[in-house]
Amino acid sequence: MPANAFHALKCWLDTGLSFFYPEVCQYCGNERATAGTGFVGERCRKNVKWIQPPFCERCGLPFEGDITTPFECSNCRELELHFCQARSAVAARGMVLEIIHSYKYQHALWFEPFLAGLLIERATATLREEHWDMIVPVPLHALKQNEREFNQAERLARRLSHAAQIPLQAGLLRRLEPTRTQTRLSREERAANVGRAFVMRHNHPLKGQSVVVVDDVLTTGATTSACAKVLLDAGADRVCAWTVARGLLN
Repeated sequence: MPANAFHALKCWLDTGLSFFYPEVCQYCGNERATAGTGFVGERCRKNVKWIQPPFCERCGLPFEGDITTPFECSNCRELELHFCQARSAVAARGMVLEIIHSYKYQHALWFEPFLAGLLIERATATLREEHWDMIVPVPLHALKQNEREFNQAERLARRLSHAAQIPLQAGLLRRLEPTRTQTRLSREERAANVGRAFVMRHNHPLKGQSVVVVDDVLTTGATTSACAKVLLDAGADRVCAWTVARGLLN
Protein backbone atom coordinates (compact mmCIF):
# COMPACT_ATOMS: atom_id res chain seq x y z
CA MET A 1 0.00 0.00 0.00
CA PRO A 2 1.44 3.46 -0.93
CA ALA A 3 2.47 5.60 2.01
CA ASN A 4 -0.11 8.32 1.30
CA ALA A 5 -2.91 5.76 1.02
CA PHE A 6 -1.80 4.08 4.24
CA HIS A 7 -1.75 7.44 6.04
CA ALA A 8 -5.24 8.27 4.76
CA LEU A 9 -6.56 4.89 5.87
CA LYS A 10 -4.95 5.28 9.30
CA CYS A 11 -6.52 8.74 9.75
CA TRP A 12 -9.91 7.36 8.76
CA LEU A 13 -9.59 4.46 11.18
CA ASP A 14 -8.42 6.74 14.00
CA THR A 15 -11.37 9.03 13.38
CA GLY A 16 -13.76 6.10 13.46
CA LEU A 17 -12.17 4.71 16.60
CA SER A 18 -12.39 8.06 18.38
CA PHE A 19 -16.13 8.11 17.63
CA PHE A 20 -16.64 4.92 19.62
CA TYR A 21 -13.84 5.51 22.12
CA PRO A 22 -13.41 9.13 23.22
CA GLU A 23 -9.85 10.37 23.59
CA VAL A 24 -9.61 9.34 27.23
CA CYS A 25 -7.42 6.76 28.94
CA GLN A 26 -9.26 3.45 28.78
CA TYR A 27 -7.51 2.26 31.93
CA CYS A 28 -8.20 5.05 34.42
CA GLY A 29 -10.76 7.11 32.54
CA ASN A 30 -9.33 10.31 34.00
CA GLU A 31 -6.82 11.65 31.49
CA ARG A 32 -6.49 12.27 27.79
CA ALA A 33 -5.20 9.46 25.58
CA THR A 34 -5.43 8.77 21.86
CA ALA A 35 -5.76 5.76 19.59
CA GLY A 36 -2.11 6.10 18.58
CA THR A 37 -1.00 5.59 22.19
CA GLY A 38 -3.34 2.65 22.73
CA PHE A 39 -5.65 4.79 24.88
CA VAL A 40 -3.28 4.74 27.85
CA GLY A 41 -2.53 8.17 29.33
CA GLU A 42 0.81 9.59 30.39
CA ARG A 43 0.15 9.30 34.13
CA CYS A 44 -0.86 5.65 33.79
CA ARG A 45 2.24 4.95 31.70
CA LYS A 46 4.32 5.88 34.73
CA ASN A 47 3.04 2.67 36.36
CA VAL A 48 5.03 0.59 33.85
CA LYS A 49 8.00 -1.18 35.41
CA TRP A 50 10.68 -1.60 32.75
CA ILE A 51 12.94 -4.64 33.00
CA GLN A 52 16.38 -3.36 33.97
CA PRO A 53 19.64 -5.14 34.84
CA PRO A 54 20.56 -7.11 36.77
CA PHE A 55 18.67 -10.00 35.23
CA CYS A 56 19.31 -13.63 34.36
CA GLU A 57 21.52 -13.88 31.27
CA ARG A 58 19.37 -16.73 29.92
CA CYS A 59 15.73 -15.92 30.60
CA GLY A 60 15.85 -12.24 31.54
CA LEU A 61 14.33 -12.68 35.00
CA PRO A 62 15.10 -9.45 36.91
CA PHE A 63 16.69 -9.46 40.35
CA GLU A 64 16.91 -6.88 43.08
CA GLY A 65 20.30 -5.97 44.48
CA ASP A 66 23.81 -5.34 43.26
CA ILE A 67 24.87 -8.14 40.92
CA THR A 68 27.68 -7.16 38.58
CA THR A 69 28.66 -10.51 37.06
CA PRO A 70 26.67 -12.58 34.53
CA PHE A 71 24.50 -15.26 36.14
CA GLU A 72 21.69 -17.73 35.47
CA CYS A 73 18.67 -18.04 37.77
CA SER A 74 17.63 -21.29 39.46
CA ASN A 75 14.74 -21.68 37.01
CA CYS A 76 17.15 -21.83 34.07
CA ARG A 77 19.50 -24.19 35.89
CA GLU A 78 16.66 -26.62 36.61
CA LEU A 79 14.92 -26.52 33.22
CA GLU A 80 16.24 -27.51 29.81
CA LEU A 81 15.62 -24.31 27.88
CA HIS A 82 16.26 -24.29 24.15
CA PHE A 83 16.42 -20.57 23.39
CA CYS A 84 19.81 -18.89 23.67
CA GLN A 85 18.26 -16.03 25.60
CA ALA A 86 14.89 -14.48 26.39
CA ARG A 87 14.19 -10.83 27.03
CA SER A 88 11.09 -8.87 27.99
CA ALA A 89 10.26 -5.19 27.97
CA VAL A 90 8.32 -4.78 31.21
CA ALA A 91 7.20 -6.64 34.33
CA ALA A 92 3.85 -8.45 34.05
CA ARG A 93 2.15 -6.92 37.03
CA GLY A 94 -0.45 -4.36 38.00
CA MET A 95 -1.72 -2.20 35.17
CA VAL A 96 0.29 -3.94 32.43
CA LEU A 97 -1.03 -7.38 33.39
CA GLU A 98 -4.60 -6.11 33.56
CA ILE A 99 -4.27 -4.53 30.12
CA ILE A 100 -2.80 -7.73 28.66
CA HIS A 101 -5.71 -9.74 30.05
CA SER A 102 -8.23 -7.25 28.65
CA TYR A 103 -6.47 -7.34 25.28
CA LYS A 104 -6.36 -11.14 25.09
CA TYR A 105 -9.57 -12.24 26.76
CA GLN A 106 -11.95 -9.29 26.34
CA HIS A 107 -11.01 -8.32 22.78
CA ALA A 108 -9.73 -4.90 23.90
CA LEU A 109 -7.73 -4.41 20.72
CA TRP A 110 -7.46 -0.65 21.30
CA PHE A 111 -4.70 -1.45 23.83
CA GLU A 112 -2.54 -3.06 21.13
CA PRO A 113 -0.52 0.07 20.18
CA PHE A 114 0.38 0.52 23.86
CA LEU A 115 1.54 -3.08 24.34
CA ALA A 116 3.33 -3.25 20.99
CA GLY A 117 4.99 0.07 21.75
CA LEU A 118 6.51 -1.33 24.94
CA LEU A 119 7.96 -4.28 23.02
CA ILE A 120 9.20 -2.15 20.14
CA GLU A 121 10.86 0.40 22.43
CA ARG A 122 12.98 -2.25 24.14
CA ALA A 123 13.51 -4.87 21.44
CA THR A 124 14.09 -2.94 18.22
CA ALA A 125 17.52 -1.46 18.91
CA THR A 126 18.85 -4.75 20.27
CA LEU A 127 17.54 -6.78 17.34
CA ARG A 128 18.98 -4.31 14.83
CA GLU A 129 22.42 -4.55 16.44
CA GLU A 130 22.38 -8.32 16.01
CA HIS A 131 21.63 -10.38 12.91
CA TRP A 132 18.24 -12.07 12.97
CA ASP A 133 16.66 -13.61 9.88
CA MET A 134 13.02 -13.86 10.88
CA ILE A 135 10.42 -13.31 13.57
CA VAL A 136 8.08 -16.17 14.46
CA PRO A 137 5.06 -15.66 16.74
CA VAL A 138 3.97 -18.36 19.19
CA PRO A 139 0.92 -19.91 17.52
CA LEU A 140 -2.50 -20.54 19.07
CA HIS A 141 -4.40 -23.76 18.50
CA ALA A 142 -7.06 -23.31 15.81
CA LEU A 143 -9.90 -23.82 18.29
CA LYS A 144 -8.57 -21.16 20.66
CA GLN A 145 -7.84 -18.75 17.83
CA ASN A 146 -11.35 -19.16 16.45
CA GLU A 147 -12.74 -18.53 19.92
CA ARG A 148 -10.54 -15.47 20.54
CA GLU A 149 -10.72 -14.34 16.87
CA PHE A 150 -7.05 -13.32 16.81
CA ASN A 151 -3.59 -14.39 17.95
CA GLN A 152 -2.12 -11.69 20.16
CA ALA A 153 1.44 -12.98 19.64
CA GLU A 154 1.08 -12.71 15.87
CA ARG A 155 -0.34 -9.19 16.00
CA LEU A 156 2.44 -7.99 18.31
CA ALA A 157 5.08 -9.79 16.24
CA ARG A 158 3.80 -8.11 13.07
CA ARG A 159 4.30 -4.68 14.58
CA LEU A 160 7.78 -5.59 15.84
CA SER A 161 8.67 -7.00 12.42
CA HIS A 162 7.73 -3.70 10.78
CA ALA A 163 9.68 -1.63 13.33
CA ALA A 164 12.81 -3.79 13.31
CA GLN A 165 12.68 -4.56 9.57
CA ILE A 166 12.94 -8.30 10.18
CA PRO A 167 10.70 -10.57 8.06
CA LEU A 168 7.71 -12.15 9.80
CA GLN A 169 7.01 -15.88 9.32
CA ALA A 170 3.58 -16.10 10.91
CA GLY A 171 2.64 -19.55 9.65
CA LEU A 172 5.88 -21.37 10.33
CA LEU A 173 4.77 -23.14 13.52
CA ARG A 174 1.53 -24.97 14.26
CA ARG A 175 0.06 -25.81 17.65
CA LEU A 176 -1.03 -29.44 17.71
CA GLU A 177 -3.07 -29.48 20.90
CA PRO A 178 -5.36 -26.98 22.66
CA THR A 179 -3.18 -27.03 25.76
CA ARG A 180 -4.37 -25.81 29.13
CA THR A 181 -3.65 -22.21 30.00
CA GLN A 182 -0.27 -21.92 31.69
CA THR A 183 -1.40 -19.34 34.25
CA ARG A 184 -2.15 -21.68 37.16
CA LEU A 185 0.38 -24.42 36.41
CA SER A 186 3.62 -25.08 38.27
CA ARG A 187 6.97 -24.81 36.53
CA GLU A 188 7.10 -28.58 35.89
CA GLU A 189 3.47 -28.67 34.72
CA ARG A 190 4.08 -25.80 32.30
CA ALA A 191 6.97 -27.65 30.67
CA ALA A 192 4.96 -30.88 30.37
CA ASN A 193 1.90 -29.04 29.09
CA VAL A 194 3.67 -27.63 26.02
CA GLY A 195 6.47 -30.18 25.62
CA ARG A 196 5.10 -31.60 22.35
CA ALA A 197 2.56 -28.93 21.51
CA PHE A 198 4.28 -27.45 18.45
CA VAL A 199 5.40 -28.67 15.03
CA MET A 200 6.65 -27.08 11.83
CA ARG A 201 3.76 -26.30 9.50
CA HIS A 202 5.86 -26.32 6.34
CA ASN A 203 9.26 -27.66 5.35
CA HIS A 204 10.71 -24.18 5.49
CA PRO A 205 14.52 -24.21 5.10
CA LEU A 206 15.96 -23.02 8.40
CA LYS A 207 19.55 -24.21 8.09
CA GLY A 208 21.81 -21.61 9.65
CA GLN A 209 18.91 -19.21 10.31
CA SER A 210 18.60 -17.02 13.41
CA VAL A 211 15.03 -16.82 14.68
CA VAL A 212 13.23 -14.51 17.12
CA VAL A 213 10.21 -16.06 18.84
CA VAL A 214 7.65 -13.50 20.02
CA ASP A 215 4.89 -13.86 22.62
CA ASP A 216 2.99 -11.55 24.95
CA VAL A 217 4.19 -12.89 28.33
CA LEU A 218 7.05 -15.12 29.48
CA THR A 219 7.07 -16.69 32.94
CA THR A 220 9.08 -19.92 33.15
CA GLY A 221 9.93 -19.89 29.44
CA ALA A 222 8.32 -23.29 28.81
CA THR A 223 6.21 -22.19 25.84
CA THR A 224 8.90 -20.23 24.01
CA SER A 225 11.43 -22.99 24.76
CA ALA A 226 9.13 -25.60 23.21
CA CYS A 227 8.87 -23.43 20.09
CA ALA A 228 12.64 -22.94 20.05
CA LYS A 229 13.26 -26.69 20.19
CA VAL A 230 11.10 -27.29 17.11
CA LEU A 231 12.89 -24.52 15.22
CA LEU A 232 16.34 -25.82 16.21
CA ASP A 233 15.36 -29.36 15.22
CA ALA A 234 14.32 -27.94 11.84
CA GLY A 235 17.83 -26.53 11.33
CA ALA A 236 17.81 -23.08 12.93
CA ASP A 237 21.23 -22.01 14.18
CA ARG A 238 19.96 -20.06 17.18
CA VAL A 239 16.66 -18.91 18.65
CA CYS A 240 15.97 -16.08 21.05
CA ALA A 241 12.68 -14.96 22.58
CA TRP A 242 11.16 -11.52 23.08
CA THR A 243 7.95 -10.79 24.97
CA VAL A 244 6.12 -7.67 26.02
CA ALA A 245 6.05 -8.68 29.67
CA ARG A 246 7.92 -10.91 32.10
CA GLY A 247 5.94 -12.85 34.68
CA LEU A 248 7.80 -12.71 37.97
CA LEU A 249 8.30 -16.13 39.57
CA ASN A 250 7.30 -16.65 43.18
